[in-house]
Amino acid sequence: MLYRWKDIFIYTGVLFLLLDANPLKSQDLDPRAYVWVPTKGNFFSSGFAFSQGGVLTDPSLPIDNLKANVQTINIGYARSFNLFGKTATAFAALPYAWGKASANVNGQLEYITRTGFSDMRMRLSVLLLGAPATPIEQFAQTKHKAILGLSVLVVAPTGQYFPDKLINLGTHRWSFKPELALSKPIGKHWLLDVYTGLWLFTRNNQFFTGKSIRTQQPMGSFQAHISFNIKPKMWFALNATYYAGGKSSVNDIYNDDRQDNSRIGATFVFPVLKRNSIKLAFSTGAIVRVGADFNTFSIGWQSSWIEKRKHPK
Repeated sequence: MLYRWKDIFIYTGVLFLLLDANPLKSQDLDPRAYVWVPTKGNFFSSGFAFSQGGVLTDPSLPIDNLKANVQTINIGYARSFNLFGKTATAFAALPYAWGKASANVNGQLEYITRTGFSDMRMRLSVLLLGAPATPIEQFAQTKHKAILGLSVLVVAPTGQYFPDKLINLGTHRWSFKPELALSKPIGKHWLLDVYTGLWLFTRNNQFFTGKSIRTQQPMGSFQAHISFNIKPKMWFALNATYYAGGKSSVNDIYNDDRQDNSRIGATFVFPVLKRNSIKLAFSTGAIVRVGADFNTFSIGWQSSWIEKRKHPK
């Protein structure tokens, strides 16, 4: 089937939103991301996420009934350490995804599938106030206070990418998200988390068909989480996020894809054995004006261990 160039740009931009809007992107709902932990902590995580839904587009476009399901496996590792007297954590995760999308394009039903690695995510966070670097031997005796944290998330272009394909699992560009966070205990059981950040994107100079240039404007994000400690290492959280901006262009032709959306969700974490825990999470679109309106369910396993200081003999 032959498309007009304008239709190709629109189709590409809209479906890019579809597969680019998986649970690993700007819609992240991540409670307790700035929790205070002892230094020399090691945290290994693995998980599976399933997202299913559709994409809301301009009714005037020759595309309707966009639907997709995206499944992702993640493996990640984090390490806490002392950074100039502050508690810092470095984290990296590599996802592997497979997805299927369908849409009516100019009245004809089209399908597409992809399987492969997605873009790697790396984050450095520093707790600026309220959480000095503390070894495990002193951690239990230290009073927990309100925390002010700062982080930088980097998404590297390591994912599968074919310049001659309309849809790819990788974005073939770098993304950066500086974020400021406040985490405040309320009484003995409650914790309030509030984050605000800004996504920044580099250009993709090999967009379809390999000779086009795709750009995306910055996109702001805001998160709020309220969580309740049921017992040690067991907690439940209600989550919400709002994100706006991110209008894209192909060869200086702008798409009508500025996002102005919100999501809500819930998270439940419970311990398994001594050093392990299981994390269950669900999120859905609360208000979606443009872009992906997905329901996402995830299950994850985390194993953690803290190294103790070695005392001289």
